[in-house]
Amino acid sequence: MKQTAVEWLAKELESYGDPQYCELEWKTLDLLLEQAKEMHKQEIIDAWNDVYGNIKDAEQYYQETFVSKGSI
Repeated sequence: MKQTAVEWLAKELESYGDPQYCELEWKTLDLLLEQAKEMHKQEIIDAWNDVYGNIKDAEQYYQETFVSKGSI
């Protein structure tokens, strides 16, 4: 099964060691979060495309649903 953006991010964060003693720089965390957001966006677009078969509408759906509302 394909790894989700959330699973990927969790694994990446775990790679930095014990959460109680982890000293992760904000710059690194920001980069990881941006990667996870892009992966999540692609998951949404792929799911839309699998159901409706139109990648242009998938991008529009993503923009209207997630970007315009500021949720991601």
